[in-house]
Amino acid sequence: MAHEHHHHAVEPQKANGRFITGIVLNFLFVLVEAIVGFYIHSLSLLSDAGHNLADVVALSLSLLAYRLMKMRSNENFTYGYRKTSILVALFNGMVLMVSIGAIAFEAIHKLSDPEPLPGTTIAWVAGVGIIVNGFTALMFFRDKKKDLNIKSAYLHMISDALISLTLVIGGIIIKFTNWFWIDPALSIIVALAILFGTWNLLKESLRLSLDGVPADLNLQEVKNAAATIKGIQEIHHIHLWAMSTTENALTAHIVIDANASMDKVEKIKHDLKHSLEHMNIQHITLEFESSDKNCEAPNKV
Repeated sequence: MAHEHHHHAVEPQKANGRFITGIVLNFLFVLVEAIVGFYIHSLSLLSDAGHNLADVVALSLSLLAYRLMKMRSNENFTYGYRKTSILVALFNGMVLMVSIGAIAFEAIHKLSDPEPLPGTTIAWVAGVGIIVNGFTALMFFRDKKKDLNIKSAYLHMISDALISLTLVIGGIIIKFTNWFWIDPALSIIVALAILFGTWNLLKESLRLSLDGVPADLNLQEVKNAAATIKGIQEIHHIHLWAMSTTENALTAHIVIDANASMDKVEKIKHDLKHSLEHMNIQHITLEFESSDKNCEAPNKV
C-alpha cells in the first residue's frame, strides 16, 4: 500500500478560497472604516483604515504567491515560482514591522497631545473590525503551522483584530471617562504583542530566503535516517533548504560498498527517499560514491 507523504500540505482549493474571502471582507471593512473616519474626523479610525488597506495588499500578494507556487517550472525557472511564497512572507513580515513602528509612533504622539474622540462611534466601527479580522484569522488558524505564507496572513489578521479590540476598549472608556490618553496607551501594548509574533515570522522567512535549513528540520535527523538504511556507510555534503513555504529539497552524497550491485543501489535509494519524504522533504537528489574512492569535494558536512 502506498504511503501518503504530503500530509503537511495545505489543500490548494481551500487556501485559495480563504485568501479571496479574506481580501473581499477586509476591503469592504476598509471602505466602511474610511467613510466613518472622514465623517467624524477620527484620526484613529483613518489610521486603522490605512493599516487594514496595507493588509489587504499583503493578502493579495500572498494569494498571488500561492498561485505562482502552483505554476509549472520552465527552461528559465527550473524550480518554477515556488520561492515567491517565501519572498512574500518576508515582505509581509517587514510590512508588519513597519506597521508596528507607525502604531507606536502615532501612539506616543497622541500620549503627549490626546485629542477628543467620539467613543461610541469608534467602539461600534472597531467592533465590526473584530468580527471581520477575527473571522479571517480563524480561516487561516488551522494551517498557519503548515505554510509560512499562511502564517504571515494569519498574523496580519490577528494583529488587526487586536487593534480593533483596542479601539473598542478605548472607545468605551473614553465615552464614560473622557480619558483620551487610553487609546494611545493601549495601542503601545498591542504593538508590543504584535512585535512578539512578527519577530519569529520575520526571522524564519529571512532564514528560508537565504536557503537556510527549515526550522522543523535539521541535518542530524537526516544523518540518523540514513544510518538506519542497510548498505549506507556514510552520508555527507548534505544540503537542505526550502523551495517554498511548504516544500523542502535535499541533495547529499551517499557512500556505499564498492561491490554493491545496481539493484542494491536502487533499493538503498528507494528506502532513503521513503524515509526522508516522511520528514517532509519532497525533492531529493542523491549522488552515490564507492567506498574505495575519496570524495573530491572539500568540507564535508
